[in-house]
Amino acid sequence: MPTSDSIVIIPTYNERENIENIIRAVMALEHGFHILIIDDGSPDGTASIVKGLMQDEFAGRLHLVEREGKLGLGTAYIAGFKWALAHGYDYVFEMDADFSHDPNDLPRLYAACADDGADLAIGSRYVTGVNVVNWPMGRVLMSYYASKYVRLVTGCPIHDTTAGFKCYRRRVLETIDLDAIRFKGYAFQIEMKFTAYKLGFKVTEVPVIFVNRQLGTSKMSGGIFGEALFGVVKLRWAAMRGKIKPVASPK
Repeated sequence: MPTSDSIVIIPTYNERENIENIIRAVMALEHGFHILIIDDGSPDGTASIVKGLMQDEFAGRLHLVEREGKLGLGTAYIAGFKWALAHGYDYVFEMDADFSHDPNDLPRLYAACADDGADLAIGSRYVTGVNVVNWPMGRVLMSYYASKYVRLVTGCPIHDTTAGFKCYRRRVLETIDLDAIRFKGYAFQIEMKFTAYKLGFKVTEVPVIFVNRQLGTSKMSGGIFGEALFGVVKLRWAAMRGKIKPVASPK
């Protein structure tokens, strides 16, 4: 099926203000990325916009999975990972719909894996300082020190453990037991990175600038942050008990 080796997974819920523009921005890149939208029943018509673009300009490059109701960020990505593996893509990306992640950084993440040998490339806000624009200071501090906390508790040497802008080599997603990933929000991002690290994959951080959304509504909540706070301890405990195991030997 693929005419590209790369697919960008974008979960959506009520992103009609952003979805067409982000799709066009990714499709305009020279590399020829494909896109998979995972829409959780957006009542604002996000999926209808995607369907229109699928039928007209981007047939064969733009794909859509519709789910009923808000089932969580983590489950959206797990569904997307399984879809991408089933359809033969070698590089699988995570990206937000709201332009907080710059589409122009996608080729840099790709190069980190395809050219420089990383198994997981993270678009990192904190590897060279604090590269965040237009976030309230309280949220910047919460995010920054959350990553510090994760490093302290888990021993995982990643500066931006909650980042949601990433590129995976296919073999990483084939090796991780995706059905065993338990968390849905911030903790999902932490769990995937920590699991890849504990399974011995090469993880690289690529510095990016994160820009707060200008259109639409943030999906962040205190419950999601709380899940991360307590979930990190569970991850460390699982690792100590030898519970983080591959589905199969890494290729």
